Amino acid sequence: MSELTTNKTINSSRRAFMATSGKLGAALITTSLGAGAFAKTKLKHSTSITELSASVLSKAIKSRQVSCVEVMQAYLARIEKYNPIYNAIVSLRNSDELLAQAKTADAALAKGEYHGWMHGMPHAVKDLSDVSGIVTTSGSPILKSNLAKADTIFVERLRKQGAIFIGKTNVPEFGLGSQSYNSVFGVTRNAYNPALCAGGSSGGAASALALQLLPVADGSDMMGSLRNPAAYNNVIGFRPSQGRVPYKDKNGFYQQLGYEGSMGRNVEDTRLLLETMAGYDARVPLSLRDSLASSRPANLSEFKVGWMGDYNGHLEMEPGILDMCTSALSGLNGEGLVVEDCIPNYDFNRLWQTWLTLRHWTIAGGAKGLYDNPKFRALMKPEAVWEIEGGLDITGLEVYKAGIARTDWYNSLSTLFSKYDFLALPSAQVFAFDADLHWPKKINQKSMESYHHWMEVVVGGTLTGCPVINLPVGFDAKGRAMGIQVMAPMGEDAKLLDFAAAYEAKTDYLSIRPSLS
Repeated sequence: MSELTTNKTINSSRRAFMATSGKLGAALITTSLGAGAFAKTKLKHSTSITELSASVLSKAIKSRQVSCVEVMQAYLARIEKYNPIYNAIVSLRNSDELLAQAKTADAALAKGEYHGWMHGMPHAVKDLSDVSGIVTTSGSPILKSNLAKADTIFVERLRKQGAIFIGKTNVPEFGLGSQSYNSVFGVTRNAYNPALCAGGSSGGAASALALQLLPVADGSDMMGSLRNPAAYNNVIGFRPSQGRVPYKDKNGFYQQLGYEGSMGRNVEDTRLLLETMAGYDARVPLSLRDSLASSRPANLSEFKVGWMGDYNGHLEMEPGILDMCTSALSGLNGEGLVVEDCIPNYDFNRLWQTWLTLRHWTIAGGAKGLYDNPKFRALMKPEAVWEIEGGLDITGLEVYKAGIARTDWYNSLSTLFSKYDFLALPSAQVFAFDADLHWPKKINQKSMESYHHWMEVVVGGTLTGCPVINLPVGFDAKGRAMGIQVMAPMGEDAKLLDFAAAYEAKTDYLSIRPSLS
């Protein structure tokens, strides 16, 4: 262990740690931990622990260049300073308990016991998933005292890799909507401008990640919840192929809209977390048995992208979004990336109605028990009531027809995938908006018919079951981040991540971090 570690007392307070600023010398990191990933990490002399990528931090912990206590202190200090402003992390656990767990993790390392790549790393789980001993509120006052008795499947896997669970990340009520506000914890704010929203439903996760309150973050995605907040906060959000990450649901054969996935400040970290979360589980009948292929260096010249844009004018887009996305792609022409305009042969109004039917039906099935209790119904936000009531009279035949429509949509994209490696379109139809606004009522002059109509752009990716990643495309003149969705054929998660890594290597959008005082 370095003098940096041994000269610090293991029980120093986090306020004392703030005073010493938690800085690491670049020479210490790069010399002691070797080349490889570190060779690409341009660390300044004043690089702090929270600035390190998750993969670099993991290696630093394993080689005992930094202690788990130091890491925990650094993250808790940053949370203490910035979370009151941005409200990304909720249900934060007692700092003394967390530091004691970090101390135990250090003691294990001292004995040669290494639990995995997340050994001693702080992690907060999206507040829709259970972590034993922490409340799962789902952003609802109905569930504000809902103490989880067991871990959900992917949390079990993170715990086995040594993660220390510090709390939860904020969500909209029941995860409904791409704006992370609720009556239990309030609104989560954009990492680049706290006056703006963070997106959702993985808004707390994306904001916390961009603010360096977490090394990596898990999320979930039913209607762009890993894509929209990632775009708004300039991070990576990956929605995997259907069944890639097993989720134990009461309706294990029919709940096929929402999946769990990973988020990171770079592609490598996103992939590392996904590899931990993914994999077959006998409790989940439709979970995939194959594993992710190993990452490989890829050149953009290997790939051909079909640009779907706004579906030939069907989707309303705030001015500037399409230009930013097409500019980001055309800027890679010199790297050999081939991009061509394309359009699916499909009725997009049929696609939207298919979405409404399946979403209403799924949400009503899961939440009707709460809705049936008048006391609980009174505590639900209007959008949740609207979703449930929209599903009460849906017939089995309507669901069957929606399944046919969904299959037709999948096949229309399969036709395009015979020509293109990937398909792309913007990650959102509007830029991040006022954090006090529940949802945009209009895009340009077109009224939005529901609280989620302004996110119609993500529906196509969801209904295919294919893997989709948000990649950054930069910032507009007002400093608002935007992203692009890139979709691969079903099961080709590894190929999509390889492309994303090549994209990251030839762009510098992710290097622009929030400017915080």
